[in-house]
Amino acid sequence: MKQGPQAVPEFSRPLAADSVGAQPQPRRIEADRAERERLAKRFDLLSLDRLAAELALSRHRGDVIRLRGHLVADVVQSCVVTLAPVPAHIEVDFETSYSASAVEPAEADLDPLAEDAPEPIPEGRIDLGEAVAQQLAISLDPYPRAPGASLEASESARAGDAAPKGPFAGLESLRKKP
Repeated sequence: MKQGPQAVPEFSRPLAADSVGAQPQPRRIEADRAERERLAKRFDLLSLDRLAAELALSRHRGDVIRLRGHLVADVVQSCVVTLAPVPAHIEVDFETSYSASAVEPAEADLDPLAEDAPEPIPEGRIDLGEAVAQQLAISLDPYPRAPGASLEASESARAGDAAPKGPFAGLESLRKKP
């Protein structure tokens, strides 16, 4: 997720881009409790109990820096049907590239099937924490459901099991009146 010009990332681990060489540099980052709480609020989570990543950075083809990582997170989301807590364990490998000469593409230029263009490097720094936070955001289940939760079960529980089903069920009572 993109941050506004004055937004402060909830989980920031800046790295000077010129410190990255051709040999992979391993890094491990982990969010502390306060950072996890701020990220949970940002992503509308009930809780974010763990967020850690193993990263490797290396320089490729001139000014392109490749970031490869393995993210591990334990989250609790709200069920979209019942609002019950839905815990999830996320483990995902990801890859991103950065370039000092990259520019933000216009929305009209975005091609969902094309390879991702490198991200720009603002002020010569790559924020590893924000890269991990963005990867967490796209790895979350957009429609978490508690076990056994369904729209049909939820609707019949509210209306009572004996209620007629169907889109015109409410009109049935009008038809029976004299």
